[in-house]
Amino acid sequence: MRRDADHASPREDAIRLLARRDYSRHELEGRLASKGHSAEAIGECLDALAEQGLQSDARFAEAFLRSRLARGQGPLKVRADLGQRGLSREAIDTLLREAEAAGELDWFALAAETLGRRFAAPATTPKERARQERFLAGRGFSFDQVRYALETAWNDEES
Repeated sequence: MRRDADHASPREDAIRLLARRDYSRHELEGRLASKGHSAEAIGECLDALAEQGLQSDARFAEAFLRSRLARGQGPLKVRADLGQRGLSREAIDTLLREAEAAGELDWFALAAETLGRRFAAPATTPKERARQERFLAGRGFSFDQVRYALETAWNDEES
């Protein structure tokens, strides 16, 4: 352990964090502030890291979106989580629009796939159907996406 660990610069602390995973600027600001760095030093540090390409909200958002899609999370949850991490509504809209245009994103298919992975078969009772609906709604899928998933998740053509 370093003897001067309590006196690390904002840059050293930021680099240590970024070595593990990408962070949004907002997340890094919070983490560095919690370590006692001044707002001015944090701002200068993060500006420099962004100029050097070491911190990028766009790169963070792309990685975050990929991880949430792999978890089977829907657009409502993804949007909310990105917003909590300091991304603007415009940046989130752009990210999702570009992913959809590139064919990397189909919320309806993801909802059906997620439902099919979680449940072995379609619901046979209203109680079970409600359980499946709640599952997808909790994952952040819209009503239309939930309805589509319930109708197609176990079709042989969708597999």
